[in-house]
Amino acid sequence: MQKITPFLWFDSQAEEAANFYVSIFKNSKVVSVNRYGEAAAKASGRPKGSVMTIGFALDGQNFTALNGGPVFKFTEAISFVAHCKTQEEVDHYWGKLSQGGSTNQCGWLKDRYGVSWQVVPDALIELLQDKDPVKSARVMQAMLQMSRIDIQALQQAHAGK
Repeated sequence: MQKITPFLWFDSQAEEAANFYVSIFKNSKVVSVNRYGEAAAKASGRPKGSVMTIGFALDGQNFTALNGGPVFKFTEAISFVAHCKTQEEVDHYWGKLSQGGSTNQCGWLKDRYGVSWQVVPDALIELLQDKDPVKSARVMQAMLQMSRIDIQALQQAHAGK
């Protein structure tokens, strides 16, 4: 069992969100569903039998989602990073996660549930860590102009093209 599990508080969309995320990431599944019993339903104002928590795994990373009501909202202060090896992966995660949400610069987006994600190709990290500060600065400048990260454009910036 992993030591730390991200716990996401939704109003009433925990099951819908878990199924959405599981449909996007490979090697993913819903692991468990706990429903509101009579006592918890009375205490929370939730319907008896409705989903209280849902456990799910995204490519081996465990998460738990709660239908806890409209008390708390997601902010960009917490985000999940989807590390990508190829442009195809970047495009896949960017396209799927941003459906019904909003996009921002530098690979950041909010999904339809308000959860913030960063879709980051490994190449970006490698190019930004170049020992030549001129090359890494060009990569940073190029990235700052992007919404969805374009690996080829980063490589061209690195090369000075």
